[in-house]
Amino acid sequence: MTKEEIKKTIVEAIYEIAPEHEGEEIPEKENLQESLEIDSYDFLNLLTALAEKPGVEVPEEDYGKVDTLEHMVDYFAERIK
Repeated sequence: MTKEEIKKTIVEAIYEIAPEHEGEEIPEKENLQESLEIDSYDFLNLLTALAEKPGVEVPEEDYGKVDTLEHMVDYFAERIK
C-alpha cells in the first residue's frame, strides 16, 4: 500500500466519523482533533476503523504519534508490509 493509498483510506475513515467534513481537504500538518473539531471518542472511533482497514492497531501510548494526517500516514506506512 502506497502512502497515497494510506492517506486516501484515512481520509475516507475521517469522512465516515465526521461526515460534515466530507469533500473538504484535510490539513496534513494540523492536529486532527482540533482541525476537525472532533472529540476523543470520535478520534478513538477513527483509530478503531483504521485497525480494520488498513489493519494497523495504534496502541494508546502511540496516540501522540498519529495526531496529524501526515504523522498518521507515516505511522501506518511504517507498519504496513
